[in-house]
Amino acid sequence: MSPSEAQQFLKENEVKYILAQFVDIHGSAKTKSVPAEHYNTVVTDGAGFAGFAIWGMGMTPNVDADYMAVGDASTLSLVPWQPGYARIACDGHTHGKPHEYDTRVVLKKQLEQITARGWTFFTGMEPEFSLLRKVEGKILPADPGDTLSKPCYDYKGLSRARAFLERLSESLRAVGIDVYQIDHEDANGQFEINYTFTDALTSCDHYTFFKMGAAEIAAELGLICSFMPKPFSNRPGNGLHMHMSIGDGKRNLFEDKSDKNGLALSKLAYHWAAGLLKHAPALAALCCPTVNSYKRLVVGRSLTGATWAPAYICYGGNNRSGMIRSPGGRLELRLPDASCNAYLATAAVIAAGMDGVNNELDPGAPNNDNLYDYSQAQLDAAGIRVLPQNLHEALVALEKDEVIRAALGPVVDEFLRLKHMEWVEYMRHVSDWEVSSYLEFF
Repeated sequence: MSPSEAQQFLKENEVKYILAQFVDIHGSAKTKSVPAEHYNTVVTDGAGFAGFAIWGMGMTPNVDADYMAVGDASTLSLVPWQPGYARIACDGHTHGKPHEYDTRVVLKKQLEQITARGWTFFTGMEPEFSLLRKVEGKILPADPGDTLSKPCYDYKGLSRARAFLERLSESLRAVGIDVYQIDHEDANGQFEINYTFTDALTSCDHYTFFKMGAAEIAAELGLICSFMPKPFSNRPGNGLHMHMSIGDGKRNLFEDKSDKNGLALSKLAYHWAAGLLKHAPALAALCCPTVNSYKRLVVGRSLTGATWAPAYICYGGNNRSGMIRSPGGRLELRLPDASCNAYLATAAVIAAGMDGVNNELDPGAPNNDNLYDYSQAQLDAAGIRVLPQNLHEALVALEKDEVIRAALGPVVDEFLRLKHMEWVEYMRHVSDWEVSSYLEFF
């Protein structure tokens, strides 16, 4: 969008303020509200921030220059739930150059190796979330009647949440994010809104916008929209399944209908999948970045019959018990959860996938068994590894993964530093379970 087109857009839509928006290392949206008259400043010099005040920017309070959020003009859009406002996604700059700790910048750098080949990397995010309410200090599903033991696709649960779901869906569609289906998921108060895939950078911008809208619309209704991976111990958690493919402008390069395995996957797709499997433990740290994430990835079943989470490092066809599923001509990485920084997780996925492509790695034969029913002996016999079962294990795997660390640069060190601190704080915490189990036991 040219400066004149942007000014016309702002005038026609009576925009008074522009949210210059970026994300911190956790993927949380950060903004400054800029009067619309100063749009040109946002897309040239940028909106200024004290970088030391932002999680994970690797900046100090005494010598570093300001963190400048420079707007990407192609992302300018209205904020439907906030009349009179527009939003523009920004890249972080310091000293006049892209900031290597900014995760949108990190993703763009990883995308360069794909675009250099004349390819486009496409992703489709499937965000799951919990719609909740707080009652006398307790967190409960927003709908008091949402109590079924197996509530997936429940009509009543979907219908009673329609005020929130419709408003969020209509807000997304108003800015060109094409929502095509909405459903009640397998946990009480859990929903999923699906929207059309697009290029990976835009997909991450859309996911950030999605979370912004979901949080604010829920708050206006007196509710909480949570992307916490596992808010209830006995219910499935919130994933962020990532569908992916590569195109050359003419065709889907991940698709080959003559595939002897019957998955309609090309050699390129198999190499890519092999890279994801090779680097799975390190990817877990970036795709599942919280202590709570590993309550979702724990091996075993939930009350509804399955966790729907991929604890096993393998791939298959329409197999939802493995880490990678192939619905036909594309790959679905089921590892990420809804708490991840989508930019950073996608950048790591590209680094892993391209390692598989560059070295022509082989993922082995697909596995289409129900891995939830496998014993440890069966897993060992099949050579199937289990994903890290806690954040510390994942962080150690990331520390040892030279390919991922080299690809993503210094932001990985900052991520590891912050996440090791989070793990230590968690280990120091004494839970209610520990008190009830041990206080008078000994």
